[in-house]
Amino acid sequence: MPTIHSSAVIEDGAQIADDVSIGPFCTIGSHVKVGKGTVLHSHVALAGRTTIGANNKIFPFVSLGHVPQDLKYHGEPSELVIGDNNTVRESVTMNPGTEGGGMFTKVGNGGLFMAGAHVGHDCQVGDNVIFANNATVAGHCVVEDHAILGGLSAVHQFVRIGNHAFLGGMSGLENDLIPFGTAVGDRARLSGLNLVGMRRRGFDKEQIHALRKAYRLL
Repeated sequence: MPTIHSSAVIEDGAQIADDVSIGPFCTIGSHVKVGKGTVLHSHVALAGRTTIGANNKIFPFVSLGHVPQDLKYHGEPSELVIGDNNTVRESVTMNPGTEGGGMFTKVGNGGLFMAGAHVGHDCQVGDNVIFANNATVAGHCVVEDHAILGGLSAVHQFVRIGNHAFLGGMSGLENDLIPFGTAVGDRARLSGLNLVGMRRRGFDKEQIHALRKAYRLL
């Protein structure tokens, strides 16, 4: 059976896996699904049609699946789907999709979402991403695998961030960021390739040389 604190409120219809741990003062809506091994530490609010996978660690005051911050939303039954093995730190917010964006927000596996990060409606977030403290992504964005968003960064709606890209802290990104690229600044501009990240992940010299050549062509 799940471990559920006596102060938690779980609505009828919620689907909770057997070995989930639910801490004090959590609230879980009737359409929520929580996968095995997931831990809700305390004061976690899960609402809407939200599906959370296995072995996620969700910290206090996180809000997942509540109504999107979009004035065009009219109560349509959209979804938020979160994968496995994510760490979601304090006060993170993630919104479900809207009719205008496909009805679906997706977050992949193995991500780290630090305190205060935000994933907007209709976003598609890949695997092994890092959102540093207060990194925010507006609606309809795509963040691909292994991307890193620095603290206090902000991403404009409909922007795409490529695989292994790095967005510097306190940067405002208005345009797409190419795979393996870096961007910094109050209105971020492409500033090169994410060489440090590629080396850390085992890219060899030939691969890095090829990417440098492609970058020069772009």
